[in-house]
Amino acid sequence: MTVSSADETYWLVPPGPRAPGRARALLRGQCAAWCVGGEPADTAELLLSELVTNAVRHSGAPPGREIGVRVARYAGVLRVEVADAGDLVELAPGDAGEWDERGRGLRIVAALADRWGQCPRRHGIGKAVWAEIGWGPEGVPC
Repeated sequence: MTVSSADETYWLVPPGPRAPGRARALLRGQCAAWCVGGEPADTAELLLSELVTNAVRHSGAPPGREIGVRVARYAGVLRVEVADAGDLVELAPGDAGEWDERGRGLRIVAALADRWGQCPRRHGIGKAVWAEIGWGPEGVPC
């Protein structure tokens, strides 16, 4: 499912190991349509990948619940948002050890995003975790 307007797009992505890649591909297409490229597009892609991965691994959502992915642009800001059916709990970057294979996602988000946080899910139960970056002047022509 895709819902779009001039400055916002929303997709539902099935949870699973392919969800981050699917979300990245959708974001790349949307960034191209909005003429967002280079470092801002790459950073947004990495942020989205980390947030979707966290939703897949940690949401505790029941089977069959899809992950909501929202991308919006406004006033020179690009926002990526991932919604799942998990509980709204306090989020904090983890302290992964040198050899740990997991536990760095929110630390990466905190380091790269201009702002990030969470809020209740817009549609349905659960939460949304979001990250914002600046990407340039509003209305950049293609």
